[in-house]
Amino acid sequence: MGLQVCPVFVGIEDLPENALRRAVEAVAAFNRALRECDRVAPVRTAADLDALDGRIGLLLSLEGAEPLGYDPEAAEVFWELGARMFALTWNRRNAFADGLGEPAGGGLSRLGEQLVDRLAGLGAILDLAHASEATFDQVLARAPDTAVLVSHAACRSLCDTPRNLSDAQLEAIAGRDGVLGVMMLPAVLGVGASVETVVDHVDHAVSVMGVEHVGIGGDFIRQVHGAVGPGRPDALVGATADLDAAVPGLAGVEDYPTLLEALQARGYEGERLDAILSGNLLRLLRRALP
Repeated sequence: MGLQVCPVFVGIEDLPENALRRAVEAVAAFNRALRECDRVAPVRTAADLDALDGRIGLLLSLEGAEPLGYDPEAAEVFWELGARMFALTWNRRNAFADGLGEPAGGGLSRLGEQLVDRLAGLGAILDLAHASEATFDQVLARAPDTAVLVSHAACRSLCDTPRNLSDAQLEAIAGRDGVLGVMMLPAVLGVGASVETVVDHVDHAVSVMGVEHVGIGGDFIRQVHGAVGPGRPDALVGATADLDAAVPGLAGVEDYPTLLEALQARGYEGERLDAILSGNLLRLLRRALP
C-alpha cells in the first residue's frame, strides 16, 4: 500500500447546520494522523510523491461540497487546508449539483458552475464519482483543461446501477486522460460478487478505456463502519444493498494480494499490471498536483 485517498464526507445527520464543523473536524483528524503516525506522510504536491521514502502517502479530498454551504469561494479554504481532489456531490442534491441518486437527473446549478470555475482555477482534481449523468457531462464541458477521474465506481454494462459508469462515460474519462478506480463493493459489482467479478469489471473497463486509464478504488466501507459506526441511514442509498457487505476474500487492503493473484491469472503482468495497481493514478497526480 503506497497511497490512500482520504475523503472528507458529511453524513445526512449533520446537514445542513453542522456540515462545515464536521468537515473541519475531519481535516483535523487527518492532520492528527499525520502527526501521530510516522508511517504516513501528506501528499499535497507532485514532489511529495517522490519524498514518501516507504511511508504511505495520504491525499486529502472532499466527497460532496455540502461543507461549502452556498459559497463557491469557500473551496479555497479546503485547498489551503491541503485538499487536492474535489467531488461536487455525493448521491444527493446540494446547492451546487445533483448527485446520481436524484430522480430529476439535474446537473450543475449556477453556483455549481462558479464552483467548477473556482476549482479549475486552483488546479484541483475533479472527482466525478457520485455525480448525476448531467453533472458528469457538464463538469467535463465546463472544465476542459482540468484533471478528472472517477475515484471509485464500476461498469454499468456489467451491473446496471446508477452508481456505475456507462461505456460512454468510461470513454469520456479516457478521452481526458483520466482514471477509473474500480470499486469493490457487492452493491456495484452484481449478485454473487467475488474477486473474479472485480476482475471482470477491470477487464471491461480496460476493453473500453485502455489499460492506461484503469486503477483501484476499493471503497471498503465495512472498515469505515467498523471504525466510526454506520451513521443514520440515507434514503438516497436506496437499493444499493447492505453497505456493511464485502466481497468474499476482499474485505480490505490486507486482501489485495488475492486481487493481485486474480489479475495475474487473467493475464495482467508487467507494465500492464503496474499501471492498474499504481501507475495510472500516479501519472494523473504527477500531472495535476501543484
